[in-house]
Amino acid sequence: MLDELLAKFSDAHFLAVLFAAIGSAATVLTAAMPWLQPDTLSRRIKAVSSERERIRARERERLQAAQSKTTLRVKPSGLVKQLVETLNLTSWLSTEKAKMQLGMAGFRGAGAEYAFLAFRLAAPIAFFLVAAIYLFAILKWNQPVMVKIGVAIAASYVGIKAPELFLRNKTVKRKKELERAFPNTLDLLLICAESGMSIEHAVRKVSQEIGIESVSMAEEMGLLAAEMSYLAERRIAFENLGLRTGLESIRSLTTVLSQSERYGTPLGAALRVLSQESRDQRMTAAEKKAAALPPTLTVPMILFFLPGLFAAILTPAMVQINGWN
Repeated sequence: MLDELLAKFSDAHFLAVLFAAIGSAATVLTAAMPWLQPDTLSRRIKAVSSERERIRARERERLQAAQSKTTLRVKPSGLVKQLVETLNLTSWLSTEKAKMQLGMAGFRGAGAEYAFLAFRLAAPIAFFLVAAIYLFAILKWNQPVMVKIGVAIAASYVGIKAPELFLRNKTVKRKKELERAFPNTLDLLLICAESGMSIEHAVRKVSQEIGIESVSMAEEMGLLAAEMSYLAERRIAFENLGLRTGLESIRSLTTVLSQSERYGTPLGAALRVLSQESRDQRMTAAEKKAAALPPTLTVPMILFFLPGLFAAILTPAMVQINGWN
């Protein structure tokens, strides 16, 4: 048997036929490999697409629920409205700066202003009463009565400033949220503008899509779309957007939109340049934070890291010295 196999493999005609058969089989197998392999890429793309649609539907439901809870305009309640109108708080507690800050913080409508005025009236009274009760009835503080009254008056002053501080805090947080969502908003506007949409449809589409990332930006884009539809000039709607947000980046966007509306300049090219500038500014801000990190960590390292390091280094030496003694 072994001799026959050796004779076959020593035959040149047999080897030529064998190599031809192997080559033909390899050619057929190579040509059939794309149909034999499972299409993992298409399956993954399909799975990602279905997952994306599911996430989008879930986030839209969450956005609708959030917008139903926090509407763009707060309706005034009967008791607060009656209190404000009876005491005429609008004339002596309301300021234009407070109204502007209410809009920047996302509180719009007469209800938000009435609630702010009511808290501005009630907060100092409540702070004064709490401080007086604590100082005179609870705390055993051996100080003159005038000192205690002075502390209670200082607490009432804190109560006067408390609504403003709360409003300022909400404004700062909302500005940060708008600033984070601004580059993606620009990208969506750019895509919509280059696809041939009008500016109204583009803003309305962006207000629907950006809500997954930022509800505040979705509200602002929705307000912009509404004002563009109802105001006499779009320029006024663009200026109102910059005033409501108070951000330089959004004001630059409103400037671009106004110039495009007035002079007919290409909107897509301007938005592309603005989008690149926005992302460059974000990278610059990140680099500044990274550069400021070492000086910021110097004091915590001195206070918390070096004592433990010295203890770890010196303790064995002290133990050895005590052992020698």
